[in-house]
Amino acid sequence: MSLSNTATHYGAITKTFHWLTALLILTLIPLGIYANGLPFDTSEQLAQKARLFSLHKTLGVTVFFVALARILWALSQPKPGLLHADRKIESLAAETVHWLLYGSLLLVPLSGWVHHAATDGFAPIWWPLGQNLPFVPKSESLAATAAGLHIVFERVLVASIFLHFAGALKHHIIDKDATLRRMLPGTPTVADTGGGHRVTAPLISALAIWAGALFVGSTLDIYAKHDAVAAVAALEDVQSDWTVQDGELSITVQQLGSDVRGSFADWTAAISFDETVTTGTAGTVDVTISIGSLTLGSVTSQALGADFFNAENFPTAQFTADIINTEAGYQAEGTLTIKDKSMPVTLPFTLDVAEGIATMTGSTQLDRRNYAIGDNQKDEATLGFTVAVDVSLTAQQSQ
Repeated sequence: MSLSNTATHYGAITKTFHWLTALLILTLIPLGIYANGLPFDTSEQLAQKARLFSLHKTLGVTVFFVALARILWALSQPKPGLLHADRKIESLAAETVHWLLYGSLLLVPLSGWVHHAATDGFAPIWWPLGQNLPFVPKSESLAATAAGLHIVFERVLVASIFLHFAGALKHHIIDKDATLRRMLPGTPTVADTGGGHRVTAPLISALAIWAGALFVGSTLDIYAKHDAVAAVAALEDVQSDWTVQDGELSITVQQLGSDVRGSFADWTAAISFDETVTTGTAGTVDVTISIGSLTLGSVTSQALGADFFNAENFPTAQFTADIINTEAGYQAEGTLTIKDKSMPVTLPFTLDVAEGIATMTGSTQLDRRNYAIGDNQKDEATLGFTVAVDVSLTAQQSQ
């Protein structure tokens, strides 16, 4: 059997690409469905779920490169002619399905890869390519869109595989021709078919099907972010000697050895501060945080759930502290309450005040176990105990 294609037969390389792709796809789809349905309540369950999703993602990246190589090889080869080129509608349907298959084999893994790169956390890809992609920013809206596209393209791929398989069986059982046998080992006897392939009409048909699938996905609103498990608590305006103009309150956790960074979109700070105090208590700060406003990469829903922040029953957290000016610099010394747990916390920070504008940057570390967050996750290798907290803000002195 020749390595290359001829006008009547597929070569060994084309056949290898075909069956390798089929094996990968028939492994990937059920693996993804199974992993998605697994619980993740304990460290062991989370580790198992993550391993299977890592395998799913790693094989997905493999499919992308195999499909790309397969397409490039196909472009360099003659394409064996259709055995029934005179059957116009059947031929159009078969070649449309081939366009859908080739396109979906790139679009499904690529959309999944973009989703992975646009967010943080959970199930790293094992290929030594890093977890990011060029030109793909960290963006939860982009991640949500890519996740929706992944679902749509996967459905098109599954339908195309079904039609491709049904067509092969029809040729083999009903027509009793060599269509299926041309992709099996060996070289079946095939008459010179003379080609019969068309490009424009099947490609347009495939594009129309993809457009229809994307439209259906849009009507189902699957491209939007839907991972919040509790309403975001509306925070009241606070009276403050210093009004926060801009700022960020972020946390970083370690999951499966990788940093996952997130932030709270909604929080308030009532600040009383006297910059003339050089030693001792220079003011107070009272911070209220809307827990439901947290975005934490791909694990946002898990973080807001009952086993972690339990945002539904504990919609806010509170940090009340004195601002102390020490020889080493400023620090906020007070109490942080999350859920129904209160613990002393010290937050060292740098401060620059000029013309009534204060710029502050600080960081500290917390132990999630002190606040009964993730009590079922007892393995630090799966979910780290230490949570890094970073705060930055710009505040203007009230007149």
